[in-house]
Amino acid sequence: MKKTVLLLMALSIIFVSAEAKSKKAKKTNVLPVVEKVFTNEIDSMSYALGLNVGADFSKNIAGIPGGKSNIDLIIKGFTTAMKGDSALMTSEFANEYFKTFITKAQKAGVEAKKADGEKFLAANMSQEGVNVTPSGLQYKVLVPADGKKPSAQDTVKVHYHGTLVDGKVFDSSVSRGEPIEFPLNQVIKGWTEGVQLMSVGSKFKFFIPYNLGYGEQGAGGVIAPFSTLIFEVELLGIKTFVEPKPEVAPEIVPAKVTKAVKTVKKK
Repeated sequence: MKKTVLLLMALSIIFVSAEAKSKKAKKTNVLPVVEKVFTNEIDSMSYALGLNVGADFSKNIAGIPGGKSNIDLIIKGFTTAMKGDSALMTSEFANEYFKTFITKAQKAGVEAKKADGEKFLAANMSQEGVNVTPSGLQYKVLVPADGKKPSAQDTVKVHYHGTLVDGKVFDSSVSRGEPIEFPLNQVIKGWTEGVQLMSVGSKFKFFIPYNLGYGEQGAGGVIAPFSTLIFEVELLGIKTFVEPKPEVAPEIVPAKVTKAVKTVKKK
């Protein structure tokens, strides 16, 4: 029952999306071309449903780790299940096999990502102007400047542009047109270490290995595990950290103790 409800919800989303596209087409005076209407409404609806589900599903399978699949066998398995025909696998075996395949493919993808990053950094460190710190952070000075450098506790104001080694942009204050401020000890290790090398007005390019970035977990579905990160950073300002003064407890003055006076009555 639960699976049926989820399927119906998914189908409703597909048709809402299709309706939105249809309305957009009407606004631009572009009408969809009807090539075939079947002899009855059920057949027409069924074919329309198949087209919508198929179009949506084709986008989803592109995200399968490795990016490969056999479309003909997907259709065969789908048709077999829909018709209730005899299948070549039990549903239990199919579920376990699919999960095992995805886990294995994801692991292979992660290992490939790690290897690509290590290969990139190994080649990059020999490039002209690239410096390497003991932690493995690589940096290049694009615009030099003299002056005070921030400490890890300071708040810095920066403009930055972040990409992966393949050039894909995952974050950029430059694109947003607005710099950002943050305490330097509350970001990834590569930033904390690297920005401390900068003076206000300078611009550096950082090449950050995964262990100084988002590590083995990645971040937000945008940065994959073991990703090497590349940042161009311009330091715009520094707000020096001020150690808060400890609160002084108020002085407690003991109350004066007065001796009781014994009153003697005269006889």
